[in-house]
Amino acid sequence: MDAHETVEAIFDLPFFQQWQAAIKRFEIYLRLERNFSPHSVEAYLRDVKKLAEFICTEYGQISYQQIQLSHLEHFMAFLTEIQLTHSSQARIVAGVRAFFSYLVQVEQLPHNPAEHLHPPVTQYFLPDTLSVEEVQAILNAIDLSKKEGYRNKAIIETLYSCGVRVSELISLRLSDFMPEVGLIRVQGKGRKQRIIPIGKHAIEAINDYLLHGRSHQPIAKGHENYIFLNRKGKALSRVMIFYIVRQAATAAGIAKNVSPHTFRHSFATHLVERGADLIAVRDMLGHESIATTGIYTHLSREHLKRIVNQCHPAAHW
Repeated sequence: MDAHETVEAIFDLPFFQQWQAAIKRFEIYLRLERNFSPHSVEAYLRDVKKLAEFICTEYGQISYQQIQLSHLEHFMAFLTEIQLTHSSQARIVAGVRAFFSYLVQVEQLPHNPAEHLHPPVTQYFLPDTLSVEEVQAILNAIDLSKKEGYRNKAIIETLYSCGVRVSELISLRLSDFMPEVGLIRVQGKGRKQRIIPIGKHAIEAINDYLLHGRSHQPIAKGHENYIFLNRKGKALSRVMIFYIVRQAATAAGIAKNVSPHTFRHSFATHLVERGADLIAVRDMLGHESIATTGIYTHLSREHLKRIVNQCHPAAHW
């Protein structure tokens, strides 16, 4: 069984169903006994499901009764690795702590592994980027003879061509894909939509996937319009995108810590290096503030030095 199939198959197994059953009981507790708002309940469940998905993917057959603080710290390290914001990590910690507190108080779990779990201290860091050659090496390393090959190549081409977030990628629908005009429609943060260009290589990769991959698999009810599907015909998860990217980078021999966000950062950095103005990059990334996009100027210092040396009058005095 291929690695991506192993990851996806985990969610059909009994120990993952056990997690789901516990999360369902937690939901009832939040709604009926704690009288939480529907929005709060949804947020808590979403974050605990992230933990369950990670644990079952990373550790295999481990139940929630067996969780230790070390498992949770590994989960937090993963969230940092994929460059989730500090505020998002803090919210997830709150959800995980509430879940295990419920298990201790209501289901008599003997110990609370999340009692001393805390979000990491806020850190400012410049994102890793890939060179154009490294991006190409990753794409070339994808084996198109495997049934998931065309899908995985289309995913990475889209991440790099459009600079979309992982949540935006997995939400892409066939109706959002407009190859005839070279555009895609993206559902961004706060349900704000934006229409951005998509490069010809990404268009070709998506069309190849639709023709050679997606059209030959079953599609689950309610998922007919999603572009990227797992082997069961359902929309892919965030974690699955991370594994696809990491597997491709490893196959290409890239030593850097490559995540889906790496392609977003590389997309923006390469645009800035080649002269794109920050307003345009901001709009394509879906940033609210130009100050957020300004981080990419720090990634291009050598390029800026070359521009000054080439273009500033004082450089030629």
